[in-house]
Amino acid sequence: MKRILFSVHLVVAAAMLAGIGHTRAEDGVDSAKTAAFDKRIFAGPPRRKSYACFVRGYDANHLTQRPKQKVSAMKLLVTAENAREEKTTSHSFRLGIKYRHRTGNFDSSGFCGHVVTEDASNEIRFDCGVDCEGGGINVALSKDDKSTIIRLERIRTWNRNKPDQEAEDALVAGADDRLFRVDRAGAEECAELVTDRRELAAIRHK
Repeated sequence: MKRILFSVHLVVAAAMLAGIGHTRAEDGVDSAKTAAFDKRIFAGPPRRKSYACFVRGYDANHLTQRPKQKVSAMKLLVTAENAREEKTTSHSFRLGIKYRHRTGNFDSSGFCGHVVTEDASNEIRFDCGVDCEGGGINVALSKDDKSTIIRLERIRTWNRNKPDQEAEDALVAGADDRLFRVDRAGAEECAELVTDRRELAAIRHK
């Protein structure tokens, strides 16, 4: 667990250096505020393992208005896992992407940490990053808690159906690919992002 927590702090630092918003990292964030944010994103206090799923398929009208948007569909699964013996919670994410002009499903994953924006709002968000300088995403909640607002500059992805050596790719922010609103859905809607059989069974029985 200590290795996981250390990875979270490294990820947050890397995401900040990558320029995903102007934020203050986990150590400077009020624990009561992080608990309140977790309660909002997971629709209740996180249990031993909790999931939050957000999905969006962009229709033809939306894409016509944003001709430079590369993404046609996106899924985000955020996980909280409590280590009772250490009284700590780790957070991770899985992201699924479909492109409008390319075939295949592209995935990414990594760890998340809480940050606070350094503007007047002092908003709590997740900064989530991919290992080995793979970029990441910044995740905020809409005011009604029904959607996440995903911001990115660059994130490494992998084609789900290709061997590892051929699979690596990246989504780089363009004019219409920097900000995504993705709507809350049942955890089973994100089941395709999970490869572990036990975890998949748990999600499908939510």
